[in-house]
Parts: sequence; C-alpha cells; structure tokens
Amino acid sequence: QLQASGGGLVQAGGSLRLSCAASGRTFSSYAMGWFRQAPGMEREFVAAVTWSGTKTYSDSVRGRFTISRDNAKNSVYLQMNSLKPEDTAVYYCNLYPYDSEMWGQGTQVTVSS
Repeated sequence: QLQASGGGLVQAGGSLRLSCAASGRTFSSYAMGWFRQAPGMEREFVAAVTWSGTKTYSDSVRGRFTISRDNAKNSVYLQMNSLKPEDTAVYYCNLYPYDSEMWGQGTQVTVSS
C-alpha cells in the first residue's frame, strides 16, 4: 500500500528526491514518515510530516532533507540534498508512528564518496 521510489546512486554532495505513493486508502489524515535502514543497522527515523504539514527531522538530516506531502495525490516526498556516504541505506515510507504491517519494499539510496 506504500511504495517508495526515486532512489539511486549519487556522489557525495548530490541530491535525490524520493517519492512515496499510497494506494488502497487515503492517507491524508495521517502523519507520514520516512525511515531508513543501513546494512547491519536497525531501521531509524528520518523525517515525518503531520496531516496539517508540521514537520520533524532526525538530527542527522535536519537542514539537508525536506519532507513534504501532496494530499491530493496521496503522496509523500523526501528531498535529500548535500548527501553524505552515511546516508546510504534503504529508505522506506510509512505512517508515523510506523505501522509494522505497512512496510513496503523501500528504495535503495547509495552515496559514493
């Protein structure tokens, strides 16, 4: 029901824009979040946006990443700028707080140094 896309390989300092398309039901009244999981690490919170547009970020991405949503398109986005090698991970979208039954496949982001 939640499909992330837009990942890829980028050099350090570059940018990527991730998209999350929701299907099956309307998510406009829910807070939505982005999460990521690096190899050998636990999944971690990246950013979230409430239904009204209030945004929160992890300390590691604040000032570099921007989360947004388009309720008309039932979609959430993550603009990632000034990417660093430590941003390399599989990125997932989910509700916020997450619903363990809503994890999709995620999208791979790889940042080369």
